[in-house]
Amino acid sequence: MLQLILLIWLHSFHPFYVSVTEIEQNQQTKTVQVSVRVFYDDFEKALDKRYKTRVDILKPADRKKVDLLIADYINTHLKVKANNKPLVLKYLGYEIEEEAAWCYFETEKQPAIQSFSVMNNLLFEQHASQINMIHTIVNGKRKSSKLNNPANLATFQF
Repeated sequence: MLQLILLIWLHSFHPFYVSVTEIEQNQQTKTVQVSVRVFYDDFEKALDKRYKTRVDILKPADRKKVDLLIADYINTHLKVKANNKPLVLKYLGYEIEEEAAWCYFETEKQPAIQSFSVMNNLLFEQHASQINMIHTIVNGKRKSSKLNNPANLATFQF
């Protein structure tokens, strides 16, 4: 009986779909550094669907091609403005940490940041229950927001 209850209890949980985006102005270089954390299995499915090709993030046959796909996908689904000016996110690369892919971007040097506006609809086409967390840091001050699909815009004032 206990096993049956445990089995029913375990099946009552639904998988969760969350990404985390961290946006920080580096105090020394004045560049804006962006890190995006997504579960790599969901991310691979989104890349497969969008680019109609099999993408293996863990063991890519062609790392340069995977890098291009990742950069294009994230630059399409993540738009950042600082002080109401669009930022160009230069892709630096990615790494795997447990079940997640961390994707890294950086901008050119920016003037003092007063505000960020972030459009983030990463993986929204994959999961109706996708949640995208956004953390911003300017001069050591941290502000965060949570975007539940379909909401995709967050603004931060510093």
